[in-house]
Amino acid sequence: MDWSRVVLALLFVIAGTLHFVFPSAYARIVPPMLPSPLLLVYVSGACEIAGGVGLLFASTREAAAWALAVLLVAVLPANVYMAWAHVQLAGAMVPSWALWARVPIQLPLIWWVLRAR
Repeated sequence: MDWSRVVLALLFVIAGTLHFVFPSAYARIVPPMLPSPLLLVYVSGACEIAGGVGLLFASTREAAAWALAVLLVAVLPANVYMAWAHVQLAGAMVPSWALWARVPIQLPLIWWVLRAR
């Protein structure tokens, strides 16, 4: 068993689940020019869960990895908007540099997801 893949799958399942537990927090980071923020939160959360589970099975791994890579690119505007607008979540005061540091993290995540294929 590839533990790296299991950890990655678990990260996506947890992240996706959090979209359903705290939907309004995630909706706050959807750029205002996009329609239906809450719907986008639920759809992206469901995709994260499905992709994470998909990584665990050989028959779905390739498709799940590519879908998660596309999803990571698709959510990049939300990460940029969060940093640019300095959107705070859960009442914590996160420094601006930390919000901007999240943006380039998408690249190693995409690499990890594609490596998990």
